[in-house]
Amino acid sequence: MVKESGLLRRARWFYALVGSGLTVALVATGFGIWLLGDSWFQLLMAAALGIIFTQFAFLAHEASHRQILKSGPNNDRLGRFLATFVVGMSYAWWMTKHTRHHANPNQIGRDPDIEIDTISFIEEDAASAKGLRALITRKQGYAFFPLLLLEGVNLHFISIRTLVSRAPVKGRWIELTSIALRFALYLGVLFWFLPLGMAFAFLGVQLAVFGLYMGASFAPNHKGMPIIAKDAKVDFFSKQVLTSRNIKGRVWASTLMGGLNYQVEHHLFPNMPRPYLARASEIVREYCKTLDVPYTETTLIRSYGIVIEYLNRVGLSARDPFDCPLVGQFRRV
Repeated sequence: MVKESGLLRRARWFYALVGSGLTVALVATGFGIWLLGDSWFQLLMAAALGIIFTQFAFLAHEASHRQILKSGPNNDRLGRFLATFVVGMSYAWWMTKHTRHHANPNQIGRDPDIEIDTISFIEEDAASAKGLRALITRKQGYAFFPLLLLEGVNLHFISIRTLVSRAPVKGRWIELTSIALRFALYLGVLFWFLPLGMAFAFLGVQLAVFGLYMGASFAPNHKGMPIIAKDAKVDFFSKQVLTSRNIKGRVWASTLMGGLNYQVEHHLFPNMPRPYLARASEIVREYCKTLDVPYTETTLIRSYGIVIEYLNRVGLSARDPFDCPLVGQFRRV
């Protein structure tokens, strides 16, 4: 039905409009920075840049899934340019990580998106937390969104670390050159044009907005959905649907989240262009009813509540099992 409905055809007109709009927004922001000069209103421009870079990252993500152009190599060239030169991230690192995620979403030992980091996504990892990480893990649901303010720095750091590592990386020197040129131009203009303190503040705000926006767009997709055991055998359709969550809102949500609000359909048809996901959701929803497979959809705000609740529940595993008022009283006695 999806093929017959033409929902897998390219939508070059749509991506041409989005790409042109973002380019105009980027140029307009640069012009705004020039007009404002030595003013703390520049921080508004920094926040705007964080949003624009995230929107370009959405386009790079869609190019990596072959959604924009007809040719695979051309999509890769476009995605690598957007990711490295515009956003400042490694396209090769993203492709390796994201491909593994799509193959096995929320499956222990196979999905890199639930591997242990500052945040623990499964109870076993939370239980192993020690020291400062254990302290964070205990209330990690509440700490999750504040920590996303540092995710922009983390994404740049991981990208560069991957590219300078000894592991084989496709297009290593192209990406290193693009990222180095991007930061040289961006930081050079920023620190030449603005006073030192203001330049650092500008960079901090831009990175904070970028990290928060990126994390807040990807977090609702799978966090708090069923976790699949490492050795479990689940059919493709059930695996993709049961572990994914859609966000209500259609046009505004799709614009805000770069199409990630249709996460179920994106996982079932990863090369489907963004404009067709809404129509595909109607087909998939009906198909799920016939198979009695749960189809999850909620509001954006509710999804954040679910994420926080889930992470705090996982974080309980990092707490001392004897850490309760009654036991504490007996210890003092």
